[in-house]
Amino acid sequence: MKVSFDLDEVLFVKPDTYETEPPLRFPYNRLYPERLRKGTVKLIHDLQADGVEVWVYTSSFRTTVYIKALFRHYGVKFDDIVNGYRHREEVQGKRQQPVPQKVPNFYRISLHIDDEDGVVKNAPMYGFRAMQVYDPDDEWADKVLAEARRVRKLEEGQTDK
Repeated sequence: MKVSFDLDEVLFVKPDTYETEPPLRFPYNRLYPERLRKGTVKLIHDLQADGVEVWVYTSSFRTTVYIKALFRHYGVKFDDIVNGYRHREEVQGKRQQPVPQKVPNFYRISLHIDDEDGVVKNAPMYGFRAMQVYDPDDEWADKVLAEARRVRKLEEGQTDK
């Protein structure tokens, strides 16, 4: 099973609005100014302990090297990363018709976590599962973990038939 996360307003949040993980120490806090939503590190570790592949799927054009390096400072290693460049090349490709900004099922992602209404509304139409996370919520990580476990049970039930 794979779970993917958007970055902006999901894992990266503004500390004046959200509780965040401790900032990185100097000079890394200058190299990586983004702040992680509180609970991100534990959530990713919990998902991986459950045997879930954890991905980043973002429409931003941050490089994979940048994303990997930032999270490495928090002890987090993603199984894979899809950024705007990769999505444009692999998902959009040479298609004339534009595709949605995210199509998680292209990568066999079971559940995508995003803040944007459009991504969540596209999920049923394009055949993927999405969970919306956007407001400050002390229980957001528990809710994501519960949803990932629910989706896993659904998938296991489908394969048993």
